[in-house]
Amino acid sequence: MTRLVALPMIALLALPAAAQEAEPPSLMERGLRLFMDGLMEEMEPALRDLEGLARNAAPLLEDLQEQLGESLSELDAYHPPEFLPNGDIVIRRKTPLDPDLPPPDLNPDGSIDL
Repeated sequence: MTRLVALPMIALLALPAAAQEAEPPSLMERGLRLFMDGLMEEMEPALRDLEGLARNAAPLLEDLQEQLGESLSELDAYHPPEFLPNGDIVIRRKTPLDPDLPPPDLNPDGSIDL
């Protein structure tokens, strides 16, 4: 029974010696720690303000997401853009427009206003 008690006692006696052998933080480590602590104290009010701003902007961002979602869903109706050698960019519909629709209004030079 004394053997079982002696092993933990030896381990406990070795702990303070091991803790004393650890080197104290260097001057650079202490300076960095002080710098980071000061930075965190200085930034805390700004981070709280940013949190409030984000909380106030959340409804606006949700509305924007809904509007963009509706607009971006229409992008599926088009093929990826084609870049022609002359620099023109052509964006074709995947399904053509309804032939019963009237043609777009053409300018006198044949161009279409977008």
